[in-house]
Amino acid sequence: MRERDIEKYLRDQVRGVGGRAYKWTSPGNNGVPDRIVLLPGGRIAFVELKAPGKKPTALQINQQRYIAGLGMPVVVIDNKAGVDELIRKMQSQGGLQQWQ
Repeated sequence: MRERDIEKYLRDQVRGVGGRAYKWTSPGNNGVPDRIVLLPGGRIAFVELKAPGKKPTALQINQQRYIAGLGMPVVVIDNKAGVDELIRKMQSQGGLQQWQ
């Protein structure tokens, strides 16, 4: 399975529960997560997608730590089950809370 397959699955599953999974590019800020996931009720998560078994780079890890330090949930997903778990966790928590 390729990263883009997992990314498409994420977009489709998030859309299916009434949310959005925006592609995030931030010029001058390399290493930011791939997607910002928004679900109804004020739920947000930053998602780095990887091919199965692949790990984030040091730059990506630094960006993830910074975002998490601001109180925002950040997750790395490398399979479809991870997408399903993300959505389940986001839906079960109150808005704007870190669920990790």
